[in-house]
Amino acid sequence: MFKHVFLTGPPGVGKTTLVQKVCEALVSSGVGVEGFYTEEVREAGRRVGFDVVTVTGERGHLSRIRDVAGSSHGRREYTVGQYVVDLPSFESLALPLFTNVGSADAGGRKVFVIDEIGKMELFSQSFIRSVRQTLDSSSYTILGTIPIPKGKPLGLVEEVRSRRDVKVFTLSKENRNSILQDILAALRNCLKQTS
Repeated sequence: MFKHVFLTGPPGVGKTTLVQKVCEALVSSGVGVEGFYTEEVREAGRRVGFDVVTVTGERGHLSRIRDVAGSSHGRREYTVGQYVVDLPSFESLALPLFTNVGSADAGGRKVFVIDEIGKMELFSQSFIRSVRQTLDSSSYTILGTIPIPKGKPLGLVEEVRSRRDVKVFTLSKENRNSILQDILAALRNCLKQTS
């Protein structure tokens, strides 16, 4: 039996959009949702980076293109392609969400959103620890996203993908509009076990 649901698929296929739709449906059916999404940031039509946005609407930088990010003032720089990852900003917004997870006093019916477990987020050792703890905690069902395997495998991503208690849905342009109900059914199934 699986207790977590993850979406995977090529970049730009609509994983975050689908996660947001799933969350809207869950909330309107009375399920508590916590966690965060990753959203593109565009300026004048060009993607300049990504923000991390909590389910409650708080927003912080995850990464910016180097010329937008400015200098790093002697801090160690974490980069993915042309993006400079703002680790302090990501951690200060995302990590507190996990500390609340441990105190799940909401009677079990909670979904925790992790969008995504990707290269940028994996620079944070604390994030990796928190994800592992949440996967092993009995009180939460995770709705997460992971990238499709490409190049060097990412440790935690492969760990998630191979867990027996994780159901992975692969999104494509063909199925992304029809798969919503399947994902909701899988999550409701998980929630039945935790409550």
